[in-house]
Amino acid sequence: MKRVLIGSILTLALAGCSDSTAVEGIVLETPGSLVGTSLNGAILLAWSDNAYNNAPAEFLEYRVYSTSYSIDAGLCGDEWGFEGSTIAPEFLVSALENGIPRCYVTVSVSIDGLESDFPQPWADTPRPDARNVIVWAYQANQSMSGFRFWDDVNGNRLVDPLELGTVGDGNRTDIDFWVDRDGNGDFWLVPERVGTTIAVYGVDPIEDLTSIDLAPESGYSGLAVSAVPQWGYVFQMDEGDPNPRFGGLRVTHVGRDFMIFDWSYQTDPGNPELSVHGGLPIGDETGVTVSRR
Repeated sequence: MKRVLIGSILTLALAGCSDSTAVEGIVLETPGSLVGTSLNGAILLAWSDNAYNNAPAEFLEYRVYSTSYSIDAGLCGDEWGFEGSTIAPEFLVSALENGIPRCYVTVSVSIDGLESDFPQPWADTPRPDARNVIVWAYQANQSMSGFRFWDDVNGNRLVDPLELGTVGDGNRTDIDFWVDRDGNGDFWLVPERVGTTIAVYGVDPIEDLTSIDLAPESGYSGLAVSAVPQWGYVFQMDEGDPNPRFGGLRVTHVGRDFMIFDWSYQTDPGNPELSVHGGLPIGDETGVTVSRR
């Protein structure tokens, strides 16, 4: 927290003199550790509550601002718009269009109405997801043993809601994967469509679908991988253009004949953001340069 003097000079032209006044105000600490979680049509932002904790009597609220973000250039825009305010160290930015990336910042506001400095911005992109999808083992129900993240049925190259998350026949060659059950009763995710590969996410089980970070840059394979409850998987898919598509999957249940999973899909071509991702250091010129971890 710091005190500043806000000076204002009123020039009295007719009187040939001036009156100078100064108002003392308080600027709180900049909120720290801003992070976001990609959701379906929304971004959940959270940050450290240090501004309130260190000066509760001087704290008024937090304000959230956003601007455009260019994935290709790695830059935030310079026209920031007001998203809303909150007294809690979190904010849900909703009613967003999936696949459109934006940059976000939050500032603390003192009871004098003064805003803190901008923190390091956070870039994020909302994406569709679904919970508790049932897909059967091929050996138990072939007609419901396949899955495709996005099927451009009408050929318009746009992701329409009814084209997402299709469960279908595991014998088709245009599905992303099908579920196999071996002789021991273990389930396997088998990539099928040409250009579809899979990677196990991390080296441990994950708490939730939103725990899946940026899609990995390497480690994908066209070979089957074991479907294990609580584990995460990332699919990389070829849609016939230079930009790969990415989908996330977390297995929640494996039974005798079927499995249940949650999935997410990034509709922005080439964008690997499926949930929480790295921070963005401020650039030297206009905007922000991305630095992924």
